Amino acid sequence: MPEGKTFFPEIFQTNQLLFYERFRAYQDYILADCKASEVQEFTAEFLEKVLEPSGWRAVWHTNVFKVLVEATDVDFAALKAVVRLAEPYLCDSQVSTFTMECMKELLDLKEHRLPLQELWVVFDDSGVFDQTALAIEHVRFFYQNIWRSWDEEEEDEYDYFVRCVEPRLRLHYDILEDRVPSGLIVDYRNLLSQCEESYRKFLNLRSSLSNCNSDSEQENISMVEGLKLYSEMEQLKQKLKLIENPLLRYVFGYQKNSNIQAKGVRPSGQKVTHVVSSTMMAGLLRSLLTDRLCQEPGEEEREIQFHSDPLSAINACFEGDTVIVCPGHYVVHGTFSIADSIELEGYGLPDDIVIEKRGKGDTFVDCTGADIKISCIKFVQHDAVEGILIVHRGKTTLENCVLQCETTGVTVRTSAEFLMKNSDLYGAKGAGIEIYPGSQCTLSDNGIHHCKEGILIKDFLDEHYDIPKISMVNNIIHNNEGYGVVLVKPTIFSDLQENAEDGTEENKALKIQTSGEPDVTEGVDLEELMQCATGKMELYARTDPSEQVEGNCEIVNELIAASTQKGQMKRKRLSELGITQADDNLMSQEMFVGIVGNQFKWNGKGSFGTFLF
Repeated sequence: MPEGKTFFPEIFQTNQLLFYERFRAYQDYILADCKASEVQEFTAEFLEKVLEPSGWRAVWHTNVFKVLVEATDVDFAALKAVVRLAEPYLCDSQVSTFTMECMKELLDLKEHRLPLQELWVVFDDSGVFDQTALAIEHVRFFYQNIWRSWDEEEEDEYDYFVRCVEPRLRLHYDILEDRVPSGLIVDYRNLLSQCEESYRKFLNLRSSLSNCNSDSEQENISMVEGLKLYSEMEQLKQKLKLIENPLLRYVFGYQKNSNIQAKGVRPSGQKVTHVVSSTMMAGLLRSLLTDRLCQEPGEEEREIQFHSDPLSAINACFEGDTVIVCPGHYVVHGTFSIADSIELEGYGLPDDIVIEKRGKGDTFVDCTGADIKISCIKFVQHDAVEGILIVHRGKTTLENCVLQCETTGVTVRTSAEFLMKNSDLYGAKGAGIEIYPGSQCTLSDNGIHHCKEGILIKDFLDEHYDIPKISMVNNIIHNNEGYGVVLVKPTIFSDLQENAEDGTEENKALKIQTSGEPDVTEGVDLEELMQCATGKMELYARTDPSEQVEGNCEIVNELIAASTQKGQMKRKRLSELGITQADDNLMSQEMFVGIVGNQFKWNGKGSFGTFLF
């Protein structure tokens, strides 16, 4: 035995349980339909049925030490075990002065009663203590990862499992399985810490108020502080719930902003050409000098820097630099964070210039520069959490590229502009392209295929953001599992009902302006709208008799209808404020440049669908 090292007996390995195993245990056996105030009572009843009251050994594990103990009884109501030191005495402590006598004194102070979640049951191959170890694991996991100290002060209804346990459990496993962006995980844990700190201050303040004179000035000041703390806690809890709910997490998206700051122009004012090649051969260098690096008469002389991988080249860029990637297969483990206006181009055909991302990570290419141009490169994504390319702001142009995706494909955030030409995108487990409100997206002569959905247009915040400006020309959207194009938007029952019943001038104008196109718009089903108004999610789709031809005008009609609805809401609000002048020109919002010539083939659910929530 190595000096200073204590070998403990093996313990039951219960921390590798799957999601559905924990889900079933909490739903069917432990919590069922209990209220938040009844959680400890229900847990105690469960433990009474499955826990051996004595005879089992466990490792008492804290942040400072671990020691072998033996259970002599269980206080089920308090969720504690009555223990004594096991023989032989085994202890491993970070403090060398922590002797057996000290441990006995500590146990005496605790009346030999320890929380069950601090005990790890020692393995026994007889099978007698299997259920004991599993039950303690469920208690430990619940109080470490699911329970919040303020839960009892929330709405004490019978839906505690549905309202709190299930979403938190799903989030825990989504994080374990790398389905949540690392930035969002950091935000969530920070919010959790802030909320716990605010709640602790709130409890201390409430306790001090109960001990102070009811007419004192100090009580009035404390009351104001208490209201501020309570308001702060409520805001933090709402943010936590937004992240915990998987649907809201998806619909509203993670509004991540890149922390990379633009460098601007190089201090010397000079622009640099960065050449990337794993090995530089004489023939390749001659070709580069002839085709790309030859200085034109009167042109300012440029510095040339050589790199062995594209990531180091991009990190070395300043405003106006150019990165030329020579043929080869490059493997990177970091994110391409492009904050300056640069050009990233492949020297050859996309299939000859492959940049493959390996290892855990979020985004592959993260764009925040004012004018970024990427061309003639194939991007291959592995082990990803977010999409292959995200445009946060500024303009990004992608031309003659191939995107082999892992999660979602391209994400165009609010206020960003994205132009994609002559490119191929495939393999996304989500949408090939996600277009956020208030963005601009131009897609020309591209192939988008073999994704969960082809293009997803997010219009969920139509009162706060403009509908995205979209141009789709001569794209082939095919072989996607769901729809070629999906529009996500809210169901506002009152407005839609008024539109359906009143037959307003805007609706008449809509029919007139789209009469030149085949009419594929179906009537709105009021029963469907009622279901959506009560909170049910549905996929409201339209079918096309001729999928390739009518898919274009169907998308146009839906965008016009969404824009009209928003215009009506805006006019209604202006009218309530006494402002009667409003723009009645249906097309004045310029919500799209053009949607023509696109082909929709062999998409699992059709060319176009609307996701109502």
